[in-house]
Amino acid sequence: MSNTLNENHRDVVGEREECCGMHLVCERETLLQPNPEIIYYDDEELDTFIAREPDSYSDEETEQFAYVLHTMLEKDVPGWVRSLQLRNIQLPLPVREEALLIVQERRSKGS
Repeated sequence: MSNTLNENHRDVVGEREECCGMHLVCERETLLQPNPEIIYYDDEELDTFIAREPDSYSDEETEQFAYVLHTMLEKDVPGWVRSLQLRNIQLPLPVREEALLIVQERRSKGS
């Protein structure tokens, strides 16, 4: 992760000892609620990637995530990332960086 993203993460959530690593989309209170509702974004096929490491995806698998990201509305990206977290699905590294940039841009615009 770049230094710029790390600096922005601190600005968004402050310094915390317990960290989920997804500062731009993390809403710890939401993630820690008992029985949080999982919302699907027409991405049920991604459940096959539960518990995979972000650097273990093939190019074809990474494209599956990229397709979902590129076909959704920007306003839905934070919720999608939270949904994946709740489902124990980690984004492939290139898609994760792109998703975080989209969220960062939306937050900086105040959307």
